Amino acid sequence: MVHFYGLLTLQREPVPLKSISVSVSIYEFVADVSATLNYENAEKVPLEAVFLFPMDEDSAVYSFEALVDGKKIVAELQDKMKARTNYEKAISQGHQAFLLEEDSSSRDIFSCNVGNLQPGSKASVTLKYVQELPLETDGALRFVLPAVLNPRYQFSGSSKDSCLNVKTPIVPVEDLPYTLSMVATIDSKHGIEKVQSNCPLSPTEYLGEDKASAQVSLAAGHKFDRDVELLIYYSEVHTPSVVLEMGMPKMKPGRLMGDPSAMVSFYPNIPEDQPSNTCGEFVFLMDRSGSMQSPMSSQDTSQLRIQAAKETLILLLKSLPMGCYFNIYGFGSSYEAYFPKSVKYTQQTMEEALGRVKLMQADLGGTEILAPLQNIYRGPSIPGHPLQLFVFTDGEVTDTFSVIKEVRINRQKHRCFSFGIGEGASTSLIKGIARASGGTSEFITGKDRMQSKALRTLKRSLQPVVEDVSLSWHLPPGLSAKMLSPEQTVIFRGQRLIIYAQLTGRMPAAETTGKVCLKYTLQGKTFEDKATFLLQPKPDVNFTIHRLAAKSLLQTKDMGLRETPASDKKDALNLSLESGVISSFTAFIAINKELNKPVQGPLAHRDIPRPMLLGASTPLKIRCRSGFRKALPSDRPPSASQPIRRVMCCEAVSFQVDNYSLCGLINHKDRHSPGFGENHLVQLIYHQNANGSWDLNEDLAKVLGVSLEEITAAHPAELVDSSGWATILAVIWLHGNGKDLKCEWELLERKAMAWMRVHAGRSTILRPVSFPFPGLAEGYHKRVPLSPVSTILLQIFTNLPASSFLGGTRVKS
Repeated sequence: MVHFYGLLTLQREPVPLKSISVSVSIYEFVADVSATLNYENAEKVPLEAVFLFPMDEDSAVYSFEALVDGKKIVAELQDKMKARTNYEKAISQGHQAFLLEEDSSSRDIFSCNVGNLQPGSKASVTLKYVQELPLETDGALRFVLPAVLNPRYQFSGSSKDSCLNVKTPIVPVEDLPYTLSMVATIDSKHGIEKVQSNCPLSPTEYLGEDKASAQVSLAAGHKFDRDVELLIYYSEVHTPSVVLEMGMPKMKPGRLMGDPSAMVSFYPNIPEDQPSNTCGEFVFLMDRSGSMQSPMSSQDTSQLRIQAAKETLILLLKSLPMGCYFNIYGFGSSYEAYFPKSVKYTQQTMEEALGRVKLMQADLGGTEILAPLQNIYRGPSIPGHPLQLFVFTDGEVTDTFSVIKEVRINRQKHRCFSFGIGEGASTSLIKGIARASGGTSEFITGKDRMQSKALRTLKRSLQPVVEDVSLSWHLPPGLSAKMLSPEQTVIFRGQRLIIYAQLTGRMPAAETTGKVCLKYTLQGKTFEDKATFLLQPKPDVNFTIHRLAAKSLLQTKDMGLRETPASDKKDALNLSLESGVISSFTAFIAINKELNKPVQGPLAHRDIPRPMLLGASTPLKIRCRSGFRKALPSDRPPSASQPIRRVMCCEAVSFQVDNYSLCGLINHKDRHSPGFGENHLVQLIYHQNANGSWDLNEDLAKVLGVSLEEITAAHPAELVDSSGWATILAVIWLHGNGKDLKCEWELLERKAMAWMRVHAGRSTILRPVSFPFPGLAEGYHKRVPLSPVSTILLQIFTNLPASSFLGGTRVKS
């Protein structure tokens, strides 16, 4: 059974919500979205409908309007308390009223109230918002129209006025009485290569020969049963750019909305370096609430979240550098730590942690993350080992602002890297805690692998620190730039930076240019990125850049109704009202005063279903306004069947040392892996030692697919000892059977390479010898690109320097 949004009567009769239509306009890195909800009351009594929906935390909602029986009513942004009072007053007086507000506990949940919808009346409510589009590792811009909203765990003391207290029922897909239509127009001066989606799309229609503009739409009849995701690929996505936008003509200069605003985008080309950071305290905080037993996506064949979490922790533990410190916490309604305090990373501590990871279950009830965070922060710092915190959660909490505040208070002592697991994870929580601490955030949905994203983040955390980050402007006299974005202190490789600024002063004549420079230092070397732009602001009726700049500012000041410091509340309220961007302190309200019929009796009560992940449990009922009831699944869905996952295999690796052939020794078969214990890649990684080596034993032989006797018989004992031989075979197996997942075992390979270098240098058994078959080595490298591990193997067995092999060809020294 799949779960959806919408409006149903208790008798499952036709409902007020008829359809949702969405128009998306994407220009470069920004999306401008207009979503219209079409209502029709076909019953004989007046209705009040409440529609609860998710939205990305970075979205800046700037417009809300209603069209009632042909009459357009534009909403006004007001102080939230005032707007609620005016809404209640309008309903009681018989007016039609519409209220849109952000949840008091999280920025990524909104509720839309449609009050006093008369019998036979039609109403369309339209909300508009803009948002930055995140950049994926493969260069794709990612746009998501959220449909799935996970149940947020209600803990004692949580807000009573949160719209998350409103519970919604569930219906099967065939009973959903409304559909979603979406059209997306994409424009980029860089050229559009392709557009992909997790939902059926119409063929991409290019609107010009240069492929700078394109249009796609959802296939007809789409049910709003999953997040709609678009992946957009540009030709030159990494090029620095500056977009300059005119201010509002009627607004006084000197104000945010009155002056031109600039959006600067940089993608620093930070050189990739071997992880040199062998210090650090790595703490992994893993969600073990009941909802982690759900699949990663609404597709019933996807991996369970807790299963992916266990594999991810194994990879992380195996990839840690020797000499660091680590600990693992599991949390739900309570929390557990593997060690009383972080311990040094050794073979013994790693094995102890791995044993507990294999037994880990989603058995800790609800989702209370604040208590374990506070316990971690209370622990003593380890000199020379800065704290790196990795948080994995499906984000189902209601104390979002409290958690972000706690992370923000401790931002000087750590960096937080956060991961939102599965559809419906709270973007407010995941992005908020990363932003508050200078870390990064990732979302794992659909076919994404938690393992890949976690290992990529670990690799980032091990990179040398980027220092002395500064942004400078070179503008004509009389013009200056005022920074609106928070000061950037951390830059990671592969990270895009978006910075907002307000240009004050007299704008120069046409054709004048300005320049902005990003400087930073890495391991004593200074790097600089530049972007030159025309000082000719372009008009935009929606003031997209201004709204995004206002949202960026609000995210630094607005910490929720109860968590925002008193000194920032007034600034946040004024900024919200000036820019027209909704905040924790404001709400949109529209009133149709032409309807003066008094309401006869209470408004009809309706249940509102909304999408939930597969396997949600029995819904709960909670009383809402005027007896209006909704239902929402609890935090503990039943388990789904264990998925079958295929380990991808590559061509057999052919390599020969003296008379010892590796070709055929290691079987490269297409294996099915129905369970955790039978996943050969995970099992191989599981048996790696903390120092990077493998032992020659039955466990390794089982993974390699050969008998221990065969491996021992092929062992060149005069060249390499048993551990060295086992490590060589394991690394070759990784290259032959896991090439598609190299990003997950790359750090493991580096540990193995480092161990082999040290081992080869000190071992009396392993010694350099001449390679009797140079033609075979050259032929091998002509077929397979030269990899770092191949270079080391050749160094070990041929006594040749690494510089002797370039681009896969042997060259003379």
